[in-house]
Amino acid sequence: MGTRRKSRELAMQMLFQGDLGKQSPEQVQKLFWASAADVEPETRGFTEDLYRIATTRAEEIDQLIEAHAQNWRIERMAVVDRNLLRTAVAEMLGYPNTPAAIIINESLDIGRRYAAPESVPFLNGILDAIARDLLKKRLA
Repeated sequence: MGTRRKSRELAMQMLFQGDLGKQSPEQVQKLFWASAADVEPETRGFTEDLYRIATTRAEEIDQLIEAHAQNWRIERMAVVDRNLLRTAVAEMLGYPNTPAAIIINESLDIGRRYAAPESVPFLNGILDAIARDLLKKRLA
């Protein structure tokens, strides 16, 4: 597994942990890294960056997700789905030079591993719509 793929997966797991455990970002980081001490520095760095973006821009990210998830409130989504979406949108916002197609494909691959099979088209539709919207805003 590549460094970036592993980082995306770990960031999603950190968001999942904080979401389910109702923990602060600082608590999540402390507990998560205590059990994942063998992670390569490069992987950990990108993971931390994605997690930081996702937590500091959480309100903006959740608004983007809800705006593009027709008839779905974020709190009603499956925990894995919403945290995969949050991780991907954080990367789209924080790393605008990374092609959205790569971010989406990586997210769908992670989704195939952790989410329900019917989640993959759901995730794809929302992420594609967000990517198109962000591109329009950048070009405007």
